[in-house]
Amino acid sequence: MRILGRDPSSGGIKVLIETDEDIWHLYNVIEVGDLVTASTTRREEKSADKLRAERSEKKRMTLGVRIEKIEFSADDLRLKLLGTIEAGPQDIGQHHTLILENGDSLTIEKRHWRETQLERLDRAVSDSKKPRIVFVSLDQDDATVAVQRQYGLKEIVTIRSGRSGKQYAEKPQSDTYHGEIAEKLVPIMEPNTPLVLLGPGFEKETLADDLKKSRPDVFGKMYVYHTGQCGMAGINELLKTGMGADVLRDSAVGTEIEAVEKLMAEISKPDGLGTYGTEEVRSAALAGAVDTLLLLDSKVRDQDLDDVVRAVESQKGKVIVVSSQHDGGRTLAALGGMGAILRYKLARRPFGGRRKSVCASRTCIIYASAHAPVGVDPPDAWPVHGWDAYENQD
Repeated sequence: MRILGRDPSSGGIKVLIETDEDIWHLYNVIEVGDLVTASTTRREEKSADKLRAERSEKKRMTLGVRIEKIEFSADDLRLKLLGTIEAGPQDIGQHHTLILENGDSLTIEKRHWRETQLERLDRAVSDSKKPRIVFVSLDQDDATVAVQRQYGLKEIVTIRSGRSGKQYAEKPQSDTYHGEIAEKLVPIMEPNTPLVLLGPGFEKETLADDLKKSRPDVFGKMYVYHTGQCGMAGINELLKTGMGADVLRDSAVGTEIEAVEKLMAEISKPDGLGTYGTEEVRSAALAGAVDTLLLLDSKVRDQDLDDVVRAVESQKGKVIVVSSQHDGGRTLAALGGMGAILRYKLARRPFGGRRKSVCASRTCIIYASAHAPVGVDPPDAWPVHGWDAYENQD
């Protein structure tokens, strides 16, 4: 993404979409009520001097639309903005849909820009300079090709080797498998794109040799890792365990998944420094106890959390916005979309209304009611650190 200009008087920022991932960033910045101005197509107005109006052709024009609904498609990477026309050569007050794609420019005007939204734009500018990572997760039977985008993993294709099974008996087995993988990789490989080969067994090493021999100009930057699984499960295993730290250290997804795994590890310890829940994290941030703050992108999009972010950053803490499009984001979502790794353990609150824990699967939260002190109504959920429980104070 490129920021083309800022207008302090109107609160407008003009940006250019340079990569597919920029559309995801804009989805997390634009909200209902914003005025978005962009080039679009619409049928030209014609005077109705006939009983049945003629259907005119669509003309390109610039319209300013007050946004009422936002739709994001992860499959074709397009952003649809639906709303009412407020500025333009025609049809003021009527509805229109802006469809934003790679290469489009637009101006976003807000009544108030949140700090997290401005930081998201700055992050999009810096992330657009980083190369994407391509994965091939394979064994002797199947190979899954996936691309790591700035917001998550996208599976491209799964290729069958045809080396076993009656249905593949008529298919040649020599170099067809690796040849098909190479054919799928060449169109998505860009200059300096890292290629990560992973999986169980020795098929990945053989593939690495074949790719170097066939197209050394395309497959010159390869990394090979051993994992216990293949397919998308193998790629997630690599990201979670940190085995590919040398190639993933500049990757947003790798950083986010590693941070969530560290949070879950701290939560699972009896005296761990992990906590979650909006009120508990907010209290810890205002107390200066947060070392790393983790926020789910959908929570940042829907709520104003600038006070929490400012509190953490003022104490030299780190803020990580986690995408909801990968396993780390789904784990954080199960914790309410907000968690923190603390510098020190905070004292318990003197109240025993409820106990809360994270189950072994890390995807659900269990609440157990307990007898509360007389005259005090317990809240829906008391945030705790790790496996600690608030005992009754009767």
